[in-house]
Amino acid sequence: MSFQIHALPRSQFEPLFSLSDNELAEINAARMRVDCKPGYPCRVSLADAEIDETVILMNFEHQPGESPYKSAHAIFVRDNAEQAFPGVGVVPEVLATRLISIRAFDRDHNMLDADVVDGTDLGESIPTMLEDQQVAYLHLHNAKRGCFAARVTRD
Repeated sequence: MSFQIHALPRSQFEPLFSLSDNELAEINAARMRVDCKPGYPCRVSLADAEIDETVILMNFEHQPGESPYKSAHAIFVRDNAEQAFPGVGVVPEVLATRLISIRAFDRDHNMLDADVVDGTDLGESIPTMLEDQQVAYLHLHNAKRGCFAARVTRD
């Protein structure tokens, strides 16, 4: 079964980079200078930020659906991030190089299944979870820190 991994839209985060550090703090966000790679995975570019780049660390509501699974967590977004559009069935390196939690949700945003896999196995694990017709979409999270990484749909 073919799948599509979706990055977050760049336009949603562009205004943050014009805010001062104090204004960012007011919305529980922070500007940071990247000091190691890997370590700052951008949810717009679906790539690790380069050393000395600027990123915004912010809380992001990745599961806005009205269910007990409604959720938000910290994410990084790179300044001037190029919008990622991975090909059908393509697992970006930023995901393939990490331990990933896969969470399957139904149309009512309730979790149906979950697993933790090595990122190199996502190309096999994602289609297996999507075989269940009750699954409407998947969320990928970095398993070690729990941060939302990307949304996955059937293609």
